[in-house]
Amino acid sequence: MSNISHSPESAGGNLTARALREGIFAGIVALGLFVLFVGLETTQNIRNELVLNQRWGLLAIFVAVAAVGRFLTVAYIRPWMDARKAAAKAPVEADESFFKRNFSKIAIVALLIYPPLMVMLFGVQGSLKWVDNFGIQILIYVMLAWGLNIVVGLAGLLDLGYVAFYAVGAYSYALLSQYFGLSFWILLPLAGILAAFWGMILGFPVLRLKGDYLAIVTLAFGEIIRLVLINWTEVTRGTFGVSGIPKASVFGIWSFDVSAPNNFAKAFSLPMSSAYYKIFLFYLILALALLTAYVTIRLRRMPIGRAWEALREDEIACRSLGINTVTTKLTAFSIGAMFGGFAGSFFAVRQGFVSPESFVFLESAIILAIVVLGGMGSLVGIAVAAVVMVGGTELLREMTFLKAIFGPDFTPELYRMLIFGLAMVIVMVWKPRGFVGSREPTAFLKERKAVSGSFTKEGHG
Repeated sequence: MSNISHSPESAGGNLTARALREGIFAGIVALGLFVLFVGLETTQNIRNELVLNQRWGLLAIFVAVAAVGRFLTVAYIRPWMDARKAAAKAPVEADESFFKRNFSKIAIVALLIYPPLMVMLFGVQGSLKWVDNFGIQILIYVMLAWGLNIVVGLAGLLDLGYVAFYAVGAYSYALLSQYFGLSFWILLPLAGILAAFWGMILGFPVLRLKGDYLAIVTLAFGEIIRLVLINWTEVTRGTFGVSGIPKASVFGIWSFDVSAPNNFAKAFSLPMSSAYYKIFLFYLILALALLTAYVTIRLRRMPIGRAWEALREDEIACRSLGINTVTTKLTAFSIGAMFGGFAGSFFAVRQGFVSPESFVFLESAIILAIVVLGGMGSLVGIAVAAVVMVGGTELLREMTFLKAIFGPDFTPELYRMLIFGLAMVIVMVWKPRGFVGSREPTAFLKERKAVSGSFTKEGHG
């Protein structure tokens, strides 16, 4: 029998040939998928007639991206990832870098100086977009995802109706501030308490459910809340929404209303601008988000946090240890809902208007996707996922240069959900445990060490 030897050149040639085949196949599949959606476009002319426009150039770009992307993935990216995984399994002790050890502190300092930096770069009025869309918007989703992380990441209860607590907090502030004239600082904790109460109401019917059944019930709860907001027109004003919501003040000392005698800009002899109110809201939502993170970290180290993690790993074993699973589930739902209520009341203050269209199922799906992509149970990973996903979709609005490539009628923000879905697929293939796959155990012997996410079970209720 002759000896058969495989040289690196032959292995590389086989890999390149395989990559070419898969790239061509991916191009053919992309051609079949996008020929009707991208290659052909229907419009109406001035006589209200349907006109079929051909966009073969744009279709060719989509096909080329799919083919080239698949070729690069098979030929280069996947071998590099396999080599990296093999190197990671090697028992090599490496000291963490200064940036990695102090990432959270550096991030907090960067957020504190972010609004003044934007004012220095773009001016007072020019900073409005960067502070609001790329600051406040991202921090709202960070806070919502951290609140949902208590239910999904720590307790392992799959919740698809988390946006309902978000809506309860928003409408609690909007209605109580208008009907009773209460201030934001009174209604902020009250909105959290009301949302926690509704979280307990949701928790009682689902005590015996888990997995897909739990997801269906929580999804139904979110839709029930939305339909109540639409149809209870005497209170919620239905689809018209609640407008004219009062602004928040700086602890009742300074107001941001132009006609108020204690106006913030007048008190400090500043030019009148709405940017000051947005900067105040930025620091307010930053404080609320940090409060959410602090409470989550403290609860994880307490018996209730360890009970959540035990429930996530194995509910039967959790009961055998004498843990009251009823109380454990209810506390997870109520505390997670409370932070959703806080975020909802802040959303109402920021927008000045709330309507049921802001609390659809898509919002729950986006928040849950941020939790899963960031790494369930990881606060840093969830924050990174929120910045990438929400900030990335907002960044598409600024990419006007893409019109020079795809034509003047191309609107990049319309493709944000397509790119959002592709990003989720890529991240789940590349990092199935999320951006941050390691976990730090709450209980340890002598030395705290981060363990791989592979050793922790993904919670499914």
